[in-house]
Amino acid sequence: MNRIDTCGMSCPQPVLMTKKSLEKYPEGIDIVVDNNTAKFNVERFLNSVGYTATILEKDELFIIEARK
Repeated sequence: MNRIDTCGMSCPQPVLMTKKSLEKYPEGIDIVVDNNTAKFNVERFLNSVGYTATILEKDELFIIEARK
């Protein structure tokens, strides 16, 4: 699965990177974020475009699995 790392980036950059990556990999991607704001914003974006977001927490990071 394709993974993008948005750690250290402030919004809206994680959402924009997610959108661009989904255009390239519409079957789904994993997004790594390091703060709650990015987690909520990416999850909300994914839900708005028809993806299911599963969020895993690991070592103070959030891994968001986006699947159609």
